[in-house]
Amino acid sequence: MEFLSFLIQYVIPFLAILTVLVFVHELGHFLVARYNKVKVEVFSVGFGQELFGWNDKHGTRWRLSAVPLGGYVKMFGEGDVVTGVDDTEDRPMTEEEKKVSFHHKRLSQRTAVVAAGPLANFLFAVLVFWGINSIFGVPQILSAVGGVVENTAAEAAGFKEGDVVLSVDGQDITLFSELSEIVAASAHVKLNFEVLRGDQVIKLEATPRTWTEDDGSGTVPNKGLLGVRPSAEHVNMERSGVFKGLILGIEQTYFFTESILAGVGEMFSGDRSAKELGGVISIAQFSGEAAQGGFVTTLRFLAILSINLGLINLFPVPVLDGGHLVFYAAEALRGKPLSQKLQEYSFRFGLLLVLLLMVFATWNDFGRLFDKLG
Repeated sequence: MEFLSFLIQYVIPFLAILTVLVFVHELGHFLVARYNKVKVEVFSVGFGQELFGWNDKHGTRWRLSAVPLGGYVKMFGEGDVVTGVDDTEDRPMTEEEKKVSFHHKRLSQRTAVVAAGPLANFLFAVLVFWGINSIFGVPQILSAVGGVVENTAAEAAGFKEGDVVLSVDGQDITLFSELSEIVAASAHVKLNFEVLRGDQVIKLEATPRTWTEDDGSGTVPNKGLLGVRPSAEHVNMERSGVFKGLILGIEQTYFFTESILAGVGEMFSGDRSAKELGGVISIAQFSGEAAQGGFVTTLRFLAILSINLGLINLFPVPVLDGGHLVFYAAEALRGKPLSQKLQEYSFRFGLLLVLLLMVFATWNDFGRLFDKLG
């Protein structure tokens, strides 16, 4: 029973989420390849033995394969992209074959096909956030007190968990962000609060104390601190209009992209531990937790993971899309591709690097797992 429960709660959500993201990524490659009149021979979700599949009218074999941990699109003439060898057995391509061959397309077309996969992941994230914002709404944290920090102005003033702040110095508020904004600008300034406690409206006075915020480039002194935490139970979902929801979706995608890159940068600089890096086990765990959190939580996790996948594939590592794009940039500068031997060794090194990174991330996963069990 425990194994069945684990399968339902973690493995199935993980495989479902991974399948969606792989499909989106490969669909980006597929659509742009088709647009540029490249013949796509195989579109596979998963690796290994084909479980079932079909051929479409353009000759593409759509297949679901036995190992559901990735996928690929195989294009005619792609051959060995490392060496640039024509995708034929022992004969040169005919002129008709060259017209639909990936390797014989212009540099700009090949670049577009390769870049389309990661870009599809970013676009998918925008669309998912847009749908959440417009259909389900954006969470708005209300101005309720979820907790009072000890030895702060709020504790001295008599704030209690469950209080709802109605106004500050006569200014009506409904959101916790509004409360935070007023308090942050009022260090050492006495503020009058109107608070709903149960069925009674009471008045409290508090003088926010000074705190210092590190903004990454220095310090910003003289910000006010009251000492109350928001309440997770007092949240409203406010639907955005179609246009506003799209703008918010773009902003959210940009925010998570920036945050992920900042986190990676902090790992390289040593400001964050590389032990935070997670692998397949962590993704499976988060997938299960997201699924248990409900449909909207799962969608939000799907969008964030799609951004991660897009970014990872853009890293300039051979075997990843970013590695191909680096080679294409070099080809554009030189006027001809890099030597076959250089590309071949680069891809071997890139594959080794990716495998080592996967092993390291999985090692971290097991470490966290053993810590929990121990």
